[in-house]
Amino acid sequence: MAYDAHHLGPLDPRFKAVPVTAWGEDAAAFAARRPRLQDLPTPLLTLDAGALADNVATLARWTAEVGVDLAPHGKTTMAPSLWREQLAAGAIGLTVATPWQLSVALREGVDWVQAAYPVLDPAVLRWLSAPRSGRVLVWADGVDVVERMAPHVRDAAQPLDVLVELGGTGGRTGARSLDAAVAVARAVRETPGLRLAGVAGYEGAFAHDASDASLATVRAWVDDLAALHGRLTEEDVYPADVPGGLVVSAGGSAYYDVVVERLARLHDPAAGVRVVLRSGAYVGHDDGFYREVTPVNRVRSGRLRSALHGWVRVVSRPEPGLALADAGKRDLPFDEGLPVVQAVRRGGDGDTEDLAGYAVSAMNDQHAFVRFPADVDLRVGDVLRLGISHPCTAFDKWGLLPVVDDALAPQPVLVDWVRTVFG
Repeated sequence: MAYDAHHLGPLDPRFKAVPVTAWGEDAAAFAARRPRLQDLPTPLLTLDAGALADNVATLARWTAEVGVDLAPHGKTTMAPSLWREQLAAGAIGLTVATPWQLSVALREGVDWVQAAYPVLDPAVLRWLSAPRSGRVLVWADGVDVVERMAPHVRDAAQPLDVLVELGGTGGRTGARSLDAAVAVARAVRETPGLRLAGVAGYEGAFAHDASDASLATVRAWVDDLAALHGRLTEEDVYPADVPGGLVVSAGGSAYYDVVVERLARLHDPAAGVRVVLRSGAYVGHDDGFYREVTPVNRVRSGRLRSALHGWVRVVSRPEPGLALADAGKRDLPFDEGLPVVQAVRRGGDGDTEDLAGYAVSAMNDQHAFVRFPADVDLRVGDVLRLGISHPCTAFDKWGLLPVVDDALAPQPVLVDWVRTVFG
């Protein structure tokens, strides 16, 4: 898979992953020289080419085997070249989280986009009301949301598809009961310019680990989503004809197995119903939160491995057992756990050696505190490889990411670049 090196043009200092020695050099030419990791600056976040390809293929294969569709969440990467890889592997389309992300996906030519969010911006609604190709679906969780949309879509060239969002007490957005959700559906059905197209929600709002209790909570919520779809069908709230079919959508990257377990029976494109997963973090996976909760630990859905690694240089050894490295909260994620020390490259250019007994204990804006036994040898200039937790808050810190052939190799080599679009 070729990513972005071939059309980036000259590299420049806008991107912190670009070494000063490469400023002004064509991105493809630089990658063609296959520079080693030591030729790149620190701090650095890299993508592993093999892991990316394997992860995309794994979930594409599994969703095909279990008989559901996948519209991966584009907000994880906001990287059109990675989106194209996911679509080429069989994804039905993309999911996004904001009106701006929706506009980016449409500008990139994605012809099936689900905005897992209430789109209320008048300008965006009017833009969506103009003649367009492809399918756009948005969420609504209240009659008040529908009322705010109504004046901006009444003259739409084609109806805007709406999924009723089901939530739950203590959750995030979403109607708090089946009755409330049915009321939203009826409001959509009665609003010119809108078309009731299905139901959706996010089960990850109700659990945060893989315990039996959390899995039971997720199952109960997914069953409620299925019940909502059933009520709308039985009470003839759905329109008689929905081009592209009705959509029942759930499934982040932590509980997609439970969603399939409870909803796959509803997937019947011939009858006009599609179950659509929205998992997105799987493409990068991680060595923290998702490594612990991923469904691959529970079902035979293939292997996922972290494609993201941080590389940080020791810049200070101020006291025994403490090193300060040159990466912080501006460079690496910290909201779902601190990075994990995995390996060292002595002097920054030595072969990668596994490490044990080291830990990142805290992070400032531009520093990581690394703790280790006082008798261990770690020197200024050594470069550490870090595993990260939560890919969704890793990609957004980098406008341009180096793709290496194998991050776990003794001497990783740059083979491509991935450009992100986070605004």
